[in-house]
Amino acid sequence: MYTPAFNRIDDRALLIDGMRLWSFAILFGPDSDGHPSATHLPLVVHDEGEHGVLEGHFARANPHWKALAGKETLVVFSGPHSYVSPSLYANPKSVPTWNYIAIHATGTLQILEDDPNDETVTFARKDALVKNLISIHEPGFADQWNQQPITYRISMTNGIVGFRIPITKLEGKFKLSQNRPDIDRQTVQAAHANGTPDEQQLAAWMIKLGVL
Repeated sequence: MYTPAFNRIDDRALLIDGMRLWSFAILFGPDSDGHPSATHLPLVVHDEGEHGVLEGHFARANPHWKALAGKETLVVFSGPHSYVSPSLYANPKSVPTWNYIAIHATGTLQILEDDPNDETVTFARKDALVKNLISIHEPGFADQWNQQPITYRISMTNGIVGFRIPITKLEGKFKLSQNRPDIDRQTVQAAHANGTPDEQQLAAWMIKLGVL
């Protein structure tokens, strides 16, 4: 990812938080024919290892998991983004731009293999993935899931393929007008603070990162 030094964020804790906040990510890698392909998935971000660990699951019917198994995979997390009008700048000789937040995580995708000798082990692995997603997005549903007949839960988890990606490279690009003069940054932040939800998030991040 092209990232000028003034837009680069290396703070591990901040990047972990960002991936958790914008956890619906895109996994990029070749398909079975070697063509570029992408899969959109909700991920769980674990604060483990050097850069963190991602986990999630594919629909078994999605062939992309077979192509990515054991391969280096790029995972892109997209944060808020917004157009920035040159009318917000003090110098009239200015051009439009776009502010945004993006985090790229790279690592080898490891499939959580089924255990051919023990269906209980296979189910437990996949059930843990499902429960982790539930605990993040709808904790109140946990009891309802646990109360479902075990045969139903097994049949549902048979339709997914779980994976983990230990992150080996983590990049953060927070493009928040850092290269503009103070007066421009202040004007952009004030305009965004009264704008769309994405603009309001960008305005908040400008304050959080001390851009002003």
